[in-house]
Amino acid sequence: MAGIPGRCWQSLLTPTMRALTPAEVLFDGEAPPKLLPACDHYAGSEKLMLKSLALQQQLGPVFDITLDCEDGAQVGREAEHAELVASLLGSEHDRYGRIGVRIHDFHHPHWRDDVRLILRAAKRPPAYIALPKIRSAADAAEMVAFIEAARLEMSLPEPIPAQLLIETHGALASVFQLAALRGVEALSFGLMDFVSAHDGAIPDTAMRSPGQFDHPLVRRAKLEIAAACHAHGCVPSHNVTTEVRDMSVVANDATRARNEFGYTRMWSIHPAQIPAIVAAFAPRDEEIATAAEILLAAQHAQWGPTRHGDTLHDRASYRYYWSVLRRARATGRTVPAEAAPLFGLDDLSKEPTR
Repeated sequence: MAGIPGRCWQSLLTPTMRALTPAEVLFDGEAPPKLLPACDHYAGSEKLMLKSLALQQQLGPVFDITLDCEDGAQVGREAEHAELVASLLGSEHDRYGRIGVRIHDFHHPHWRDDVRLILRAAKRPPAYIALPKIRSAADAAEMVAFIEAARLEMSLPEPIPAQLLIETHGALASVFQLAALRGVEALSFGLMDFVSAHDGAIPDTAMRSPGQFDHPLVRRAKLEIAAACHAHGCVPSHNVTTEVRDMSVVANDATRARNEFGYTRMWSIHPAQIPAIVAAFAPRDEEIATAAEILLAAQHAQWGPTRHGDTLHDRASYRYYWSVLRRARATGRTVPAEAAPLFGLDDLSKEPTR
């Protein structure tokens, strides 16, 4: 590393100097962009919910679990299903507080009851609430406002983020408005419903690879969603891969979503997909090491310009390398111990929680 090694440079600070962290200096006083676990695993039945929760306890909080009250609930038994979901939030199965719920859509008569039942009965509020089949910014805003009103009515201490599913023409047309809504932390692409909404104008080959990355209308949708998210500090979440046998297909889809389309999160519908998705979104060991070296040198230089090898760096590139270290930690990768000061008081060994 150019300059003073990370293990010893802090000893040169005077008693009145404090090493400023990347989060304090690289974002002009604003919070860094939202970062969520790289995988969002959906589970609809009690059996699959419990299996997913057991896997999360084994692997750690490197993936979220979305308990599904929409497709998971039998018609006529919506309240019973919502109560089941609520019973798992804050239970002995909920070790990390990284469980969200998907409720019914805006035009379904039970969506408000989903919210009330879950928030009233759960020992811990969900990490987020996913809102499906959004058709307009007005519909989404009404749902988000209702969730916030219900939270306040029940005296829950913290706002509950919303994640919006982009599956309709109306949602795609409003995607920048949706990403800008207060309380929205992520937009997720619903590929199957989006293709179906074109009434056969898009072939079914676009529901899987390589067509899902090559068809112009689907490519446009994915790029619009990612661009809107990055413009407003939201997390773009990529659609599911239907392949459940060949994990190389899942890994390749996740890699393309990340590297070509700018997604930082992806759905999973089968437990076997989770490790492949998390690994694909994690930075490589050499990327992590380089990021740590550059940022430690920058911190020593009080975040002025530095040189690493034959390349000059300043705050613009420092933001990129900070995102590498944040992604490393979110995906369970080892971050060099000497990089701990970059995270300030946030202990690298601490398990992430809400």
